[in-house]
Amino acid sequence: MQKARIMALFSNFDEAFAAISDIRHYKIPGVSVDDVTVISPIEHPEIEEILGERPAHVPKFTLAGGIFGITFGFTFLASAQANFTVQPQGGKPVIPLPSNFVLTYEMMILFSVLFTLVGFLIGARLLRKRKSLYSEKVTLDQVGIELEVDEKYLEPLKSLFNQHEALEIRHEVIR
Repeated sequence: MQKARIMALFSNFDEAFAAISDIRHYKIPGVSVDDVTVISPIEHPEIEEILGERPAHVPKFTLAGGIFGITFGFTFLASAQANFTVQPQGGKPVIPLPSNFVLTYEMMILFSVLFTLVGFLIGARLLRKRKSLYSEKVTLDQVGIELEVDEKYLEPLKSLFNQHEALEIRHEVIR
């Protein structure tokens, strides 16, 4: 079955939220609220009530960065100290743990921050090519609702968006 992407532009948030609410209440069988992407010029915290909780992946990147920072940091520091012309130093340890713990902690913070930045860029889709359905009107004063669904749901979605006074409806077949 071919997939299609559809985008509707609304002049106010109430109509856009009503359309999302109808999708949430399964007015169109086979289309769920998980397929919805809202594009808006400003943030709307009340949209979480309609869309529901979305998964946040950035903390997973932060955890992975912290674990990588601890393992890489300690291994890097210990190997650099142990391999650097090991000579007996009169009772001093070859790998001094107290100073390595501090430096490992700092490496954990560094890599956590770097992985968080990468996770944000990936999660916010800032490194992707702009989609062909994008409209510049969304950055000014309109709200866009974008869905990626099977092609057979295009006509019911168009009629649903027209019921809620969509200003413009765009669609494309993607595969």
